Amino acid sequence: MIASLRGTLIYSDLNFVVIECGGVGIKCFVTKTAHSKLTKIGEEVFLYTHMVVREDAMDLYGFSDLEELNTFKLITSVNGVGAKIGIAILSELSADRVILSIAGNDAKALTAASGVGIKLAQRIVLELKDKVGSVAVSNTEDISAVAAAVSNTSSSEAIEALVSLGYSKSEASLAVGKLDPTLSSSELIKQALKGLARRF
Repeated sequence: MIASLRGTLIYSDLNFVVIECGGVGIKCFVTKTAHSKLTKIGEEVFLYTHMVVREDAMDLYGFSDLEELNTFKLITSVNGVGAKIGIAILSELSADRVILSIAGNDAKALTAASGVGIKLAQRIVLELKDKVGSVAVSNTEDISAVAAAVSNTSSSEAIEALVSLGYSKSEASLAVGKLDPTLSSSELIKQALKGLARRF
């Protein structure tokens, strides 16, 4: 198993790069985030990697950090969700955003990725909702807040109201999750709107 690559970037395409390590050029499929962080051709680069072995292929996938790698492993642990879908999701959403979307039951956010329809997105959310706490990401407090908000009645009503106003479910869940859950749904909406307004 190849856990990481450090070498010279010798080729860069939209979906993959080739890194020369000890005289061998290794093809590695990457997310848009990882691709954007790579330096110029001829310079040294580093990627965390995950190898996927199938009957007809042996592919290597590269990530800019451990959060992205761990989120990829989580997504692809869902039955029927392959590496290409995992890369597509992480190319559209950051690792943190993927985890927040799953914690907040926001399947619609995942459909931004190519090849992910609403049914597949809902299955990913359903299967991973209880597992997102095991993924080490930088916003653990936000994930806990979102999970708590989704399970609280007043908070759930406030979230649905914010979604009807055009906010994504994960944005609404995060805004409401940071507030006092004992507040009424109307007060939660009011304070969440103030918080969301400050962000933009």
